[in-house]
Amino acid sequence: MSDRDDSTDAPNRNTLWARTLVAELAAAGIDAACLAPGSRSTPLTVAFARHPDIEVFSHLDERSAAFFALGRAKRTGKPTPLVCTSGTAAANFHPAVIEANQARVPMLVLTADRPPELRDSGANQTIDQQKLYGDAVRWYADLPEPEPETRKLRSLRTTAARAVAESTAVPPGPVHLNVPFRKPLEPVEVPGDVPEDFADEAPLAAEGRAGSDGNRPFVRTARGHPELAGTDLREVRRAVEAADRGLLVVGPADAPATDSGLPAPDRDALAELAEATGFPILADTLSGHRFGHDAALLASGERPVADGDRSRALVAGGYDGYLGAVGDSWPDPEVVVRFGASPTSKVLRQYLEAADARQFLVDPAGGWREATFTATDLLAADPTRLARRLAEAVGSEGDEAWRDRFADAERDYWSLVADARDERLFEGGVLSAVAQYAPDPATVMVSNSMPVRDLDRFGQPRPADLSVLGNRGASGIDGITSTGLGAGSATDDPLVVVTGDLAYYHDLNGLLAIARCGVDATIVEINNDGGGIFHMLPIEDFDPPFTEQFRTPHGLDFEATGDLYDLDFERVETLGAFRSAFRESVGSGGTRVIEVTTDAEASHRFRETLEARVADRLP
Repeated sequence: MSDRDDSTDAPNRNTLWARTLVAELAAAGIDAACLAPGSRSTPLTVAFARHPDIEVFSHLDERSAAFFALGRAKRTGKPTPLVCTSGTAAANFHPAVIEANQARVPMLVLTADRPPELRDSGANQTIDQQKLYGDAVRWYADLPEPEPETRKLRSLRTTAARAVAESTAVPPGPVHLNVPFRKPLEPVEVPGDVPEDFADEAPLAAEGRAGSDGNRPFVRTARGHPELAGTDLREVRRAVEAADRGLLVVGPADAPATDSGLPAPDRDALAELAEATGFPILADTLSGHRFGHDAALLASGERPVADGDRSRALVAGGYDGYLGAVGDSWPDPEVVVRFGASPTSKVLRQYLEAADARQFLVDPAGGWREATFTATDLLAADPTRLARRLAEAVGSEGDEAWRDRFADAERDYWSLVADARDERLFEGGVLSAVAQYAPDPATVMVSNSMPVRDLDRFGQPRPADLSVLGNRGASGIDGITSTGLGAGSATDDPLVVVTGDLAYYHDLNGLLAIARCGVDATIVEINNDGGGIFHMLPIEDFDPPFTEQFRTPHGLDFEATGDLYDLDFERVETLGAFRSAFRESVGSGGTRVIEVTTDAEASHRFRETLEARVADRLP
């Protein structure tokens, strides 16, 4: 018997209230929750823990819990509700809420609260939790106090259904429900608190709506997909057809498909558009398109001849390494169609900023995510539908020489990267090896600062189905490990987490989820003893204060984390040793931390050397 069926025999109003809320969330498709321990949230915790259709992940640290839920939503496309007690526990959710907002990831936060009369009274563990997360949430509701009253329970069911719908809307993001309770918080019997005839007198409020499968949400929300009007589509088509030189740029899109669609086209639709136009695809490592496309699209842009025709599509991933070197030797693109968020590559952003081209920015929510302010047209449309309609409508292909220019640059660039990997250990070589040897399929979570930039520059496209994730909404280094573990909890695919030493240190509490939540991972920790990214900035030339205040060497030995969290820990100092350890780890069960010790300055100098080699090689 489900909680929906037996909620009316609750021993008190808090139990009834929490069971009803959780039952409605389950009816709306919620199948997992992250719970942090606390007293005021007891009714919610018990209701989630006892629901037969919801998997519970227990976390001791609220910040890690929130990033775990964030990562899981990145892989499932739906929120994993977060539950915490009142007070500062709720504040620890805030960094992940910000990231979910910026990156458009579904999230549902349930903060337990004290009764309203205790607010602004000096009562212990009582803070102002109303609209705690400000504008970072899509929707907020302060729930009424629990009561076995017909209209209130219908309102509660409606609110639960709306919360899930708002979280997965266009654009998806976090929703906050503040849930006050007064004692008793435990499921103890309170005579007369819930009338014995309540279910008979108010069956709709008590039991919800019964569907054919017994799991119908109280309120269903249906949303359409935004599409361009015929006149607008024709305008885009004319611009594309008139251009000999065009690009399809796909930025980060690290949330999977939902009812509201993807922020970037699916792989088939994008390939169809690329083939119809002949435009190269410049695929961000977080776009969902750098990896997983047909092998023929990745190598030379050609497929085997069929019926006298050949594909003109090309997926390019090395642009960050060569577009900065082309200068005026390459002509500008004439038209650019852009999907997803702003590209990780600064080189690409600057290239597009300088280009004398018409640039179409496609966003299903009609949002503006282009900080150089050079895009000329904003298309509020579903990207997959737009790509397919445009592919069907376009009647001419672009200049073959333009596409071949990118194909040649890709071939030369990846040849240089392969030579560099064999030459010496540098941080980019580690990320290149991860992209090369990650299993097919696999989930790969990559940290901010240098790891995501190195993967974007040195991760060569391949047909393997790699789901590459990153927290590029606000681009913080907090919660990286937890986000990866949350993503890993949602799939049976092997999980790889690539993190820097500071990000690893920042989220040590998140490692507890490996044992508590049953997630295995290969964690690649690149230890350059501080903030290596600052070597890319002009402040490098000012020392002091550069070393102590920016690079911040810590001198920590992370090997002890293996014993603390019962993990295998291995330290390597050569690229060959890393490749061996990495391939062994991803091919076996359990969790292993592979620490790669590097020199941040030497790695940066080698990146500069490789840039010079690329510039010499390009025509």
